[in-house]
Amino acid sequence: MSNPAAEREVTVGDATDVVEAAGHFRIYLGAAAGVGKTYAMLNEGHRRKQRGTDVVIGFVECHGRGLTEEMIGDLEVIPRKAVEYRGSRLEEMDLDAVLSRHPQVALVDELAHTNVPGSGRNEKRWQDALEILAAGIDVITTVNIQHLESIADEVEHMTGARVRERVPDSVVRKADQIELVDSSPEQLRRRMLHGNIYPKTKVSQALTNFFRTDNLIALRELALRFLADDEELLEHLRRQSGGSWCAARSPAPTRRSAAAPTRRAGPGRPSRISSIPHSVGVSLRAFPVSSCTWCTVRSTSHRPTLA
Repeated sequence: MSNPAAEREVTVGDATDVVEAAGHFRIYLGAAAGVGKTYAMLNEGHRRKQRGTDVVIGFVECHGRGLTEEMIGDLEVIPRKAVEYRGSRLEEMDLDAVLSRHPQVALVDELAHTNVPGSGRNEKRWQDALEILAAGIDVITTVNIQHLESIADEVEHMTGARVRERVPDSVVRKADQIELVDSSPEQLRRRMLHGNIYPKTKVSQALTNFFRTDNLIALRELALRFLADDEELLEHLRRQSGGSWCAARSPAPTRRSAAAPTRRAGPGRPSRISSIPHSVGVSLRAFPVSSCTWCTVRSTSHRPTLA
């Protein structure tokens, strides 16, 4: 018989030696802040609650975005743990409270977050998420592409911005489903200009640095490359000027291009991956969206104030 306590120690201690998690793991992946990851996570929480699933918010960060705050609605929120650090009162997810409550599903925002020292036994939120999974609780979370360990250095070189918070690729690959929440660079820059992503005092600096159009285009392609194993699919997506697409990776073996990055290969890849938005049905197996029973189709083009 397995020992849950021992398994939890392995899970948190070394992401490369994680035992098979008891809970199901879903990640909303974005190319940058503001694409709609947190909104999508909360929306999924409501959908599951409506069909009778026991869902709680372990931690959600709204960043002052009104539409995201409204999206919390009647979802149960686990009270945060207050921590005094260097003269400031900060709040973190109360991991023990989530484990004690033991819902069927826990929504845990910002997977790459570094916990405040002294707030708990884990340094990183991804370690908290793995511990929740090991307890048999499903986890739905969010992360931006620049925080993946294998990509962070490339993003630093490209944008000139240091990526301090990182998630091991092995953790992300444990997801049962990864969903790309996509938004065009033009949409993101408009949201930024309108103050819907960062406070207005930071907008000008963001638009001339990290949120430059060329950076956003490159980040978007990095996210696609992390999900897609087929160079022809990537080329097809590049040709869809102004269009929408849905790319899915099926569990069946697929032909790999020699040019595809090797960092995404391996048996640990999620068995189900979908990316968004919609309308042109393409996939690594070239089947239409209508035949892809698990492929979630989503667009953020009509939501100007997403988180």
